[in-house]
Amino acid sequence: MTTYQRYWQQAWRVALQVAAALFLASIAWVLVYRWVAPPATWLMLERRAHAPVGKGYYGIREQERQVSYDFKGLDEVSPHVPLALIAAEDQLFLKHHGFDFNAMQRAVKVNWDGKKLVGGSTISQQVAKNVFLWHGRSYVRKAAEAYFTMLIELLWNKRRIMEMYLSVAEMGDCTFGVEAASQRYFHKPASQVTPAEAALLAGVLPNPLRFRASNPGPAARAKQRRVMRNMRRLGGTTYVRELIED
Repeated sequence: MTTYQRYWQQAWRVALQVAAALFLASIAWVLVYRWVAPPATWLMLERRAHAPVGKGYYGIREQERQVSYDFKGLDEVSPHVPLALIAAEDQLFLKHHGFDFNAMQRAVKVNWDGKKLVGGSTISQQVAKNVFLWHGRSYVRKAAEAYFTMLIELLWNKRRIMEMYLSVAEMGDCTFGVEAASQRYFHKPASQVTPAEAALLAGVLPNPLRFRASNPGPAARAKQRRVMRNMRRLGGTTYVRELIED
């Protein structure tokens, strides 16, 4: 065997060992979060480091920038919250296994026109993105998102996925999760959120830095009404009873 061949064998062996270590570490990471609340996410750290910029951004004054985040279980929030999130973001959440391929196909068709960008991500995909990955757009990140989506669907139940989503989703500048958002916008705990308030929070999720739950404009109100219609169509909180009692 030549020196060249030995070199590539050693390199291949090291690459396999690194890949195996990363695979095992990712499984351990996901398993830990099955029972433990994340101390922070990459986006929380980014928001704390510097304010975002862009059209329609309504932020916190620089000297007051502190991340507000309080993890809550499903039994600690109003049942209207998970219902509103499903109605707004992923109405097949209780039925799919992490991916809604029809929604992804529709998003590709709309985005191909270039007039506007829409997302086809499920709640599970958003949890994978929000909890385990960095902020940005790339094929590498999308592949990692798909990988972590499959892991959490395999190692968590739907209740835990929803708890994670409603606790870490960005709902305003430096405001993460429904408890922090409810305290900031409605001055009360998430356990007391009304259907209309839950629909408002869920409605601004696609762009929480532009649409304000504290002082909603016509666009935010229109989204709120649409979410409330979907909540009623799903049958109200009885639709999420299985999720809450899981």
